[in-house]
Amino acid sequence: MVDNTNISIDHVKRAEVFSSTPETIIKSIRSPSFSRNRSNRDRASAAPKLVQITVSEAGAFWIQRARVEGLEESTVRQYRQHLDLHIGPLIGQQPIVHLTAPMLEGFKDALLRTRSRAMSRKVLTSLKSILSEAVRLGHAQQNAATTIQIRRKPRAPISGWNLDSSTCKIPSREQLRQLIGGAAEIFPISSAPIALKELGSDSRTCWHPFFATAVFTGMRSSELRGLIWRHVNLNRQIIEVRQRADFRNQLGPPKSAAGYREIPMAPIVFQTLSKWKSVCPQLTSDLVFPSRNGRVHTNSNIHKQCWGPLQLSVGVTAPCSDDVRKLKPRFPFHILRHTAASLFIEQGWPPKKVQAVMGHSSIQVTFDTYGKLWNDPQGDLEAMALLEKRLLG
Repeated sequence: MVDNTNISIDHVKRAEVFSSTPETIIKSIRSPSFSRNRSNRDRASAAPKLVQITVSEAGAFWIQRARVEGLEESTVRQYRQHLDLHIGPLIGQQPIVHLTAPMLEGFKDALLRTRSRAMSRKVLTSLKSILSEAVRLGHAQQNAATTIQIRRKPRAPISGWNLDSSTCKIPSREQLRQLIGGAAEIFPISSAPIALKELGSDSRTCWHPFFATAVFTGMRSSELRGLIWRHVNLNRQIIEVRQRADFRNQLGPPKSAAGYREIPMAPIVFQTLSKWKSVCPQLTSDLVFPSRNGRVHTNSNIHKQCWGPLQLSVGVTAPCSDDVRKLKPRFPFHILRHTAASLFIEQGWPPKKVQAVMGHSSIQVTFDTYGKLWNDPQGDLEAMALLEKRLLG
């Protein structure tokens, strides 16, 4: 039996590196070499032993974590692009334990010289997340990118209809009327039920109700593509946003919790959807706007079959950058979302209601994008006059 009366717990802890049995622990403590090298061992044990991995290897752990957390495939894909196209080529081979603030300032400057400011900000955010994950996993003691910042370029507000048509960022009222009328003429709704194989020919298209719904609801393209009849309540005249189609045309939940919402129908939306439902092919997918094969429409279909031809047909065009003699559709499809918000604000809707109907994650997004549209100089003067009258009589 070994006498361990005079052996302290602290000694035992320091000796654990030698063996896990009590006899060998006590033997190692009593050995002359242990006392002689004790201070060196203490210093060595004070600093954790880090496995040196590169930024690219840390990025792989980060991508793996994103998949485990169940992030959308489009988000994971964007993370992978940031890592492979921007972070990897510039600092991918650097060990993360060797990263310093000056080194990362150089990385930031390189991004700004070769990428847009918006892309540089996104890539820097991804790098910070990579290093945070490395710290969490114990591969680094601190995130060296914490203090690195790229100033946000002020976001250009939507101008609404207070500017002339040459500078307006959304279709003018006249252009909007032309587009709405053109949609009814170019994409008339069939008067007879449509078989699936007939979709896309002559008047057998969904584009008129699709376009009307986009203009007067502000729904995202992904939400329109993923809309099903079960979420179109014609009795209450509301559309329930409960899902959307991602870039792979897979149906899933809305973009955020705020994406779950109910949107009231304008009369034209109610009328076109009611008429379209009576002739729309009955599918197991229950899609409101199905493609010819009964599946979710792609974004390219929207531009090639609907939005592009519609603008060209009514003259809402702009010169091509490579040949000014040629014309192209003037506006991207997403502009219809801003158009709807402008219509809501013009009708006097308060900011919180606009936020709710648009599905913005915060009121800050609503104000940053559309705050200028609530500007009412004449109304402000009238309000100040009323304030003075109430106070002074």
